Amino acid sequence: MGVTLATTECDTSGEVICAPADVLELFLHPGRTVILILLAMAIVIAILYFGLRGERLVPTKFGVMVEALVQYVRNDIAIGIIGPEGIKYFPYLLTIFTFILVGNLFELVPGINFPIMSRMAIPLFLSLVTYVIFVVVGFAKNGLRYVGDVIWPRSVPIGLRWLVGLIEFVSYFALRPVTLAVRLFANMVAGHLMLTLLLVSGVVFLGDVGDIGIRSGIGLLWFAFGLGIFAFEFVVAVLQAYIFTLLSAVYVQSSVHPEH
Repeated sequence: MGVTLATTECDTSGEVICAPADVLELFLHPGRTVILILLAMAIVIAILYFGLRGERLVPTKFGVMVEALVQYVRNDIAIGIIGPEGIKYFPYLLTIFTFILVGNLFELVPGINFPIMSRMAIPLFLSLVTYVIFVVVGFAKNGLRYVGDVIWPRSVPIGLRWLVGLIEFVSYFALRPVTLAVRLFANMVAGHLMLTLLLVSGVVFLGDVGDIGIRSGIGLLWFAFGLGIFAFEFVVAVLQAYIFTLLSAVYVQSSVHPEH
């Protein structure tokens, strides 16, 4: 769908890149997004089920990869960041990591070419779930002292505590869910936009070689840039899933151990 919209009414003789009149058209497909969300859920369930089911004397390569991923999230993120209590939050952290990763990688799948995290509602919902978890945990573990430790940080010189406390209060209870969501959303929007416009422009310009002659060479440049962005977006997809999960663990840790 993104390819079709990007190539609509593209004048290769007068333009240097093919783009729709409104780039929002590349993202506004609610029906398809719902289907992709369900597909991502099914893929995550299938990966974890088939990768971890049963014990084998000689595990498959797929099983080894899934187990390594699970162990990394468990040991390095859940327990490594939160501490021994992190095992309670390991299922959630594993779920959001795998779901975001699969949703991001849809951008690189031919025929889909759309990262579901480029719809703001999805990363915002995930960030709000993280927000509810770390706020509830903070009050459950520390009571009202949780807020007191935020607005009156004892490790800060007393003359600056009111200012630092105000900043921390706004950061903890207002900005965290927004910044967590926007970071993921903005990176996936930028990648999807660049990848679509560059690759589509390359194909269109090369396909019009009979009409525009040597000018079609622009298509080689766009296509080469697009392939470079394609490889880069794979790294971004993995990195953004990791960052979202890591920050979720950090936020929970700050509620479990507010004195740190």
